[in-house]
Amino acid sequence: MKSGLILAGEPMGLLIAQSEGSLDNVSGYDLAVAGAEFNVAVGVSRLGHRVTYMTKLGNDPFGKRIIHALNDNKIGNEFVAWSDTKKTGFMLKGRVSKGDPDIFYFRSGSAASTLSVQDVEKINFENYSHVHLTGILPALSDNTRAAVNLMFDKARKAGLFISFDPNLRPALWPSKEIMIRTINELAAKADMVLPGVAEGKILMGSDDPHKINSFYHKNGAKIVVTKCGSDGALVFDGENEFMVPGFKVEKVVDTVGAGDGFAAGIITALMENLSLQEAVRRGNAVGAIQVMSRGDNEGLPYPQALKEFMEQQL
Repeated sequence: MKSGLILAGEPMGLLIAQSEGSLDNVSGYDLAVAGAEFNVAVGVSRLGHRVTYMTKLGNDPFGKRIIHALNDNKIGNEFVAWSDTKKTGFMLKGRVSKGDPDIFYFRSGSAASTLSVQDVEKINFENYSHVHLTGILPALSDNTRAAVNLMFDKARKAGLFISFDPNLRPALWPSKEIMIRTINELAAKADMVLPGVAEGKILMGSDDPHKINSFYHKNGAKIVVTKCGSDGALVFDGENEFMVPGFKVEKVVDTVGAGDGFAAGIITALMENLSLQEAVRRGNAVGAIQVMSRGDNEGLPYPQALKEFMEQQL
């Protein structure tokens, strides 16, 4: 089996407001690329690992911009499919000096929502060692839900390490009940689950990280890493449970992408055979670096910057 990570998701065009204010009042936007799995792919690639991204794009300017972004970040795009009838999704994001920015999506019926099991069948999972998926892609349609389930099954059969981030987007799901059931079913198939405390409250009824860890481990996951915000993350590997403290952040500029940076840090460390504690510490560091930068993935670090940041806070 070759070393490398494969992901699947919906990358989108991202229009970031150039000034603070409501989205209907700002006068200019900067163009970038967004998407949880795209952010993880960027983080993994910048840290020196081979990564491939499966998605479907519309044959339009946003789709072409995303291909440029994949190429610029050295992310494999051999499993990117194109649609001449469906458009690439995009989103507007506000600019804030504190708190979370306003976000508005234009993604209903997007090209990515037509991703299917036929697209998954094209992948030779033997060419990869790790797969990372989130709860966003299965929220888009019945087709994408089936595709994600098949990815889990094929990855498991091929012996890949499966990581899963619930990454809840309630507005995308047909109902809260379907969201909870589907997310928890997928989490049961993963080797490592990465919930947040607020997600735990929705998915299993508690924001106690110990209870969240216990729930997902009993549900089938080998490793559960519950994100506890600036405090760090509580880790449970089935035998030991331990807290990995977060890193100090000088100023939070933009919280979007922090969880994706966290995932990229953990995944790359595990690909390098570091210990679980070292992996989560790296995840905390990458997440902290990301929140100090504007944009969804611009702050994701290269190895030297990550090394220097982590050494500064020893």
